[in-house]
Amino acid sequence: MLSNKVLHKTVQDIKRITSFDCAVWDRKGICLVMTHEKMQKYEKQVQKFWAKADEEAEILQGCQGFFFVFDEGKPIYLLGLEGECANMEMAGRMGVSQLTSLLTAYKDKLDKNRFIQNLLLGNLLPVDIYNQAEKMGIAADQKRIVYVIEKKNEKEDLILETLRELYASGRKDFVTSVDEQHVILVKALEQSEGYEEAQQLAREITDTLNMEAMASVRVAYGTIVQEIKAVPRSYQEAQVALEIGRVFYAERGILAYGELGIGRLIHQLPKSLCEMFLKEVFRGGAADCFEEELTTVYTLFDNNLNISETARKLYLHRNTLVYRLEKIQKKTGLDVRVFDDALTFKIAMMVSDHMKHMKK
Repeated sequence: MLSNKVLHKTVQDIKRITSFDCAVWDRKGICLVMTHEKMQKYEKQVQKFWAKADEEAEILQGCQGFFFVFDEGKPIYLLGLEGECANMEMAGRMGVSQLTSLLTAYKDKLDKNRFIQNLLLGNLLPVDIYNQAEKMGIAADQKRIVYVIEKKNEKEDLILETLRELYASGRKDFVTSVDEQHVILVKALEQSEGYEEAQQLAREITDTLNMEAMASVRVAYGTIVQEIKAVPRSYQEAQVALEIGRVFYAERGILAYGELGIGRLIHQLPKSLCEMFLKEVFRGGAADCFEEELTTVYTLFDNNLNISETARKLYLHRNTLVYRLEKIQKKTGLDVRVFDDALTFKIAMMVSDHMKHMKK
């Protein structure tokens, strides 16, 4: 069904061109849009027309200024005009033609949306992918990348609409969603474009949604693919990037699957290996016992293991800082002031975060 926004623009166009006031009713007799409130007086007539619609729609067409709009042979809208009888039939048929064209375009868009959704979810065989893409005029060998935009607030409904207005106006880019929390953009790229342009686009998406939709989002994208059958892989990579970001890179607003570093590696480790590694590093103890010292240790890492600079950033006496670090050394045998031990501790804490996420 067409949106009220589209219907409103259509009836306004009809009035502007023909000077007839008009309105559109659905099968329940509800007036969806009108150009003037006086069209409400036709409510009873509209109900009578709909009562006979299925059997006598063709006979009633144009009678008393009412015209049915058909979809697949069935009347779904009733267009009513008011004004001088001269040229009313021509105006009505023009309005019906316009609404029918809009319905066809809407269905075409809906079919493409379903195709993209099934493609992303892996519900299509390779032969079906190419056959349906050809039927819909979608290039199979187009260079593409998939973005997944995650809403930080479920009420931010303007995101889907805003992205469709920006990117889904042609036949190359597609915007859809498969759940309430995420919006997906399948973006076509020029042959000369690469990951630098992909990163720039991610920043543009974030900035645009912040300004126009007043929405706070996190954007993730997969790797660039060269043909349409590989689009699901880029989508899955973007999803993985979001999941890894929640665990290891909570401060990042943009996540690229190809730039997740050691987080991507740890994410793929099986539970048994993670548990074995944590027992080895923490000597059977839990990583949670270091939560008080984590700010200290991570500040030390950020300052390249420089004790003096770390103490200054934390507003601590040097000896106090050293005492905290020695507490960790007593529990684990790791001196985080030494690069190798610092690296081991950092990886161990990331593995611990990964295990907590798996349990949740």
